[in-house]
Amino acid sequence: MTTRTATGFTPVDEDLYAKAFQLLDPTPEPTPAPVPLTRPAAPPVHRPGPVEMALTDALAFLDTHGWAKHRLIHPEGARCSIGALRAAAGARNAAYRDAGNLLLAEARRQHGKQWEAIPAWNDHHTGAQVRGVWEAAIQRAHHLNI
Repeated sequence: MTTRTATGFTPVDEDLYAKAFQLLDPTPEPTPAPVPLTRPAAPPVHRPGPVEMALTDALAFLDTHGWAKHRLIHPEGARCSIGALRAAAGARNAAYRDAGNLLLAEARRQHGKQWEAIPAWNDHHTGAQVRGVWEAAIQRAHHLNI
């Protein structure tokens, strides 16, 4: 048996398909460049300042040990507002002073300008009123970033 290898085909133009597509669509639209994927920036993490921390810790102390009137420290461990602030701050430092000033300013804003000191204000209000002032003072310290 004899096998013939010559086919007699004409060679095919290498660019035949490219020419055919160009004839079908003479002005192809440019392919848009890929858009790089970007992740949205994470919101900044809030780091409480020393005043906010002192106020927050003092309110947590009141929640844990109890709130008292007419005494700095109750025999069972409860404290008045100034006693809780002293316990939370650990010392009479700048954070303690500034937190006390902010707390008193908020007490005056909510309950009148007549209050000269935190103990007097604390002793003349209910627990709910005192807590509301603490929470507002913490929010104010948060917004002031102090």
